[in-house]
Amino acid sequence: MTTALVTGATAGIGREFATQLAARGHDLVLVARDTERLEALAEQLRHDRGIAVEVLPADLADRAALTTVATRIADPDRPVHILVNNAGFGLRQPFLTNDVATEENLLDVLCRAVLVLSHAAGRAMRERGRGTIINVSSVAGWVAGGSYSAAKSWVTVFSEGLATELAGTGVTVTALCPGFTRTEFHERAHLRLDTIPDPFILEAPRLVRDALADADKGRIISVPGAAYKALRVVTHLAPRPLVRLGQLGRKRRP
Repeated sequence: MTTALVTGATAGIGREFATQLAARGHDLVLVARDTERLEALAEQLRHDRGIAVEVLPADLADRAALTTVATRIADPDRPVHILVNNAGFGLRQPFLTNDVATEENLLDVLCRAVLVLSHAAGRAMRERGRGTIINVSSVAGWVAGGSYSAAKSWVTVFSEGLATELAGTGVTVTALCPGFTRTEFHERAHLRLDTIPDPFILEAPRLVRDALADADKGRIISVPGAAYKALRVVTHLAPRPLVRLGQLGRKRRP
């Protein structure tokens, strides 16, 4: 029996990863901040799928909690075969309006946690000669949209570098780059989807199904949806000044 560890597992894309991995027969380690929601999801998956589910409450912005999760991943007696770094962090204010502590927390969750957990998983999986790491990035990393975009750009490039380092070891790394997806993440960040054209709105079940298929094939970059595949080409070929202007969907602030 193989085990998958999913961070940010209680909602949105993370919950869908947990659900689909359980349907594939994997035991699970579920990581998130909300213990009550973790326990509820764990009980549901145990009942529905007959798998073992371990609950590991942790705020990944807390370094001690992050170390606990990394230690669990590295445990040779309880191997983790699939790591899904999905924990999210939304910003409601532009960079200079935001409190710097909030910006630092974003980097802790979106970058440092991915680095630390991928390091633990990469070493353990390389030693065993097999494993899968999926880092949830974003199409936001292709544009110049403040610190969130910068963090997601880091996740994608970091994943590419790690995939290269692990090539030939039996361990694969995939950066998942979704766009707007119907989840409570956008609700909590107060992002409205009713103004987004339908081709650019993704559904979590299809997104995760496609991401797992890409990971199975060893693809390093997974871009769900035809519209975002086309957008990736445009943003990579367009001059950077044009890409920056395209991000100014809102009025400039002084």
